[in-house]
Amino acid sequence: MTPAPRRRQTAPPREDVLATAMATIAECGLDGLTMAGLGREVGMSSGHLLYYFRTKDELLLQTLEWSEGRLGAERRELLARQTPVRERLDAYIDLYLPDGHRDPHWTLWLEVWNRSQNADADARARQVAIEGAWHRDLVALLAEGASRGEFRTVDAERFATRLRALLDGFSVHVAVGIPGTGRSQVIEQVGEFIDDSLIAAGSRPPR
Repeated sequence: MTPAPRRRQTAPPREDVLATAMATIAECGLDGLTMAGLGREVGMSSGHLLYYFRTKDELLLQTLEWSEGRLGAERRELLARQTPVRERLDAYIDLYLPDGHRDPHWTLWLEVWNRSQNADADARARQVAIEGAWHRDLVALLAEGASRGEFRTVDAERFATRLRALLDGFSVHVAVGIPGTGRSQVIEQVGEFIDDSLIAAGSRPPR
């Protein structure tokens, strides 16, 4: 009897690999994400994974890009709502900040930032692209708020840079679990900063 031809093993869709990588980070942290372990989860050898991603750094960056793509879609949806600009700004901030200690997206972001010290120009450009998308949306939101009279007139580019630096600093504290900087506390403090910086005293909501 002629033996049946062997079926060629096909790789799972790239999105499945990246989703599994993110799920592993959420469950086990970055230490639990290995090429061998990820390969077992998706039915591929570590060598096969390296063929597609080349290095673990590239796997992490692609996983971050995949996660950011999902957040970007959610961000565009919330910014398109027909609601007051302040409500959309609050929603932007809510989406920006980690969900809590060991938030997998921010855990991954921190690792990619750390590894970027030795990253090549292409990897750095891709990280800048992620940052740029958040920045442009925030600048547009601030400019809209000023044009509608909801916010004071500010240099939107400079203010967005400062606000994102504040959010990044607080986000690191939330993600690593520094006492006294839980998510709810951070949201309250950022809200106070927005009130003090952008909202006229007579139109501020009571605290």
